[in-house]
Amino acid sequence: MATFLFDEIIFGPVQSRRLGVSLGVNLLPVNVKVCSFDCIYCECGFTPKKYKEKAVLPTRQEVKQKLEEKLPKMAAGGQKPDVITFAGNGEPTLHPEFAGIIDDTIELRNQLAPKARIAVLSNATMLHKPEVFNALLKVEENIQKLDSAFEETIELLDCPRGNFSLQKVVEQLKGFKGKLTIQTLFVKGEFKGQTVDNTTEKEISTWLELLQKIKPQQVMIYTIARDTPIDTLEKIPAEKLDAIARQVENEGFRTQISY
Repeated sequence: MATFLFDEIIFGPVQSRRLGVSLGVNLLPVNVKVCSFDCIYCECGFTPKKYKEKAVLPTRQEVKQKLEEKLPKMAAGGQKPDVITFAGNGEPTLHPEFAGIIDDTIELRNQLAPKARIAVLSNATMLHKPEVFNALLKVEENIQKLDSAFEETIELLDCPRGNFSLQKVVEQLKGFKGKLTIQTLFVKGEFKGQTVDNTTEKEISTWLELLQKIKPQQVMIYTIARDTPIDTLEKIPAEKLDAIARQVENEGFRTQISY
C-alpha cells in the first residue's frame, strides 16, 4: 500500500530494470502527482481528484539548469548515465514546455553525455498534440503504454481522466511508423468489486493484433515490482511473462522482460 513521490526535478541515477543506469527527470510537481491516468498499480499512488493548492511545475529553465549541474558531477565521479529518462510523478508530456525541454536535453546530452540515450515513459494520452508527437520522434527511447486492447480493461486498470479513445490512441501510435517501444504491465486482481486480468487468452490475442497494427521496434513486458495503491493486485509469475514474450516474438517483435 505504501507509495512514494519523487521529491526532486532530477533524481538518481538509479539502476532501471529496463533501461540501465538511468538519470531521471521529473517534469511534474515534487509534492503531488499530476497525471492523465490514475493507474491502480502506480508506485506514485492515486492521482488526486482535487488539488488543495495549484500544482507547480518546474520551468523549462529550471530543468535545464538542474541537468547542467548534474551531468558534469556524474562525469567527474566516473559515472555517466546510460539513459536520461523522463518519468517522475505522473505524465511528463503534460508539461506545457515539454517539446522545448526535450530540445534542451538533446543539446545538453550531446555536450555532456554523448553516449546517453534519451527516454520518455508516456501513457500516450497527449499524442494528439503535434508538438508532443514531434518531440517524441527526436528521442532514442519513445516508450508508450498500451496495457490492453480493450477499452473497458484500460478504463478499469489505467482509469483515464477525461475523454479517452483507444481507437484514436492506436492510430496515433501507428503514426510513429515503428519508431517507438510499447510497454505493457501485466497484472491481475480485483478493483471496485470487479476482476481485472490482462493476461487472459482473449486479452493477449487481441493485444497481439494491435501490436501488428502499431508495429513497434520493441515490446517491454513487465509486472508490478513495487508497492501499489491497492493491496488486491497480484504480481504475474515469470513463467507467464516468458510465455507472453514468446507469443510476441512469434509475431516478429523484439521483447524485453522485467520480472
